[in-house]
Amino acid sequence: MRRITTSVSTLTKNVTSWLQVEMEDQSLDTSFEFGFDGINHGLVMSIDNHCHSLFDLDDDVNGDLEEKNRCFWATQHQGLETNVYKTSSLETKIRNATKEAINEIESSAESGTLCVCSRKMGGTSCRICLLREVSKRLQKAGFNSAICKTKWKSSSDIPPGEHTFLDVRDNTNPKKGEVRVMIEVNFKAEFEMAKGSDEYNKLIKKLPEVFVGKEERLSNLIKILCMAAKKCMKDKKMHMGPWRKQKYMEAKWLGPCERNTSITSLPIGYAERIITKPKSRASMLTIDLLEKLPTLHCTTVKVL
Repeated sequence: MRRITTSVSTLTKNVTSWLQVEMEDQSLDTSFEFGFDGINHGLVMSIDNHCHSLFDLDDDVNGDLEEKNRCFWATQHQGLETNVYKTSSLETKIRNATKEAINEIESSAESGTLCVCSRKMGGTSCRICLLREVSKRLQKAGFNSAICKTKWKSSSDIPPGEHTFLDVRDNTNPKKGEVRVMIEVNFKAEFEMAKGSDEYNKLIKKLPEVFVGKEERLSNLIKILCMAAKKCMKDKKMHMGPWRKQKYMEAKWLGPCERNTSITSLPIGYAERIITKPKSRASMLTIDLLEKLPTLHCTTVKVL
């Protein structure tokens, strides 16, 4: 009842303000009546609609929820566009150089050029070699580029993991100090979801395939996208994987990292491609017998 009384009071105020506006705009006299021809018809319909929704509390609740959803996604889109499309001159220079480097590498891959690990450099089949080639070209263009590797331990919220990407450190402006620009060559794919909602997918479509931006800009995008992912999973009544949480994404790019400026040695690449041999599960007695008694011949016995 309190909600209905409040809504009635609000409706009365709205009707009064509408009447004042209509009378001022149209210079109406005191013989104004509802429900007749001309401009008054739309006003009557509007009041009727408000009165209908006033006593239909379920529809009113649903309407409020829909409005909140619209506001949420509109805010996410606005925040994403601000951080993606508005960039500094330094970010633009590095972005253009990165795109040019990737285009050259893809052209080489299409022509059959192989990287040091005998794989084509295009696509995601050889990420570390792609990063190295991009970093090498950025260094030749005069940028202090390096391959960065983050590694984090498991916690109560997120599982352990590691990630490689590029960054550029710029010290050309003494007043600003060192500026760090992050480069992620597979940015959009990091946030794509197979079962994402329509609103979430619309947001992800606005992301660039390759992200080039300052550290604080990336931090803002992580917050926006992780909030959107959480909202998406909640609306779909689905569990959100820990690898999609904000803390996990921040550990990927914003955590402590090892920075490697070398473009010739392959410590990171080899480390990622080395496959550790599993320890033998055979009995030590069996190993000793096979090594010390090589001439021993065993006859197969069928067990009945």
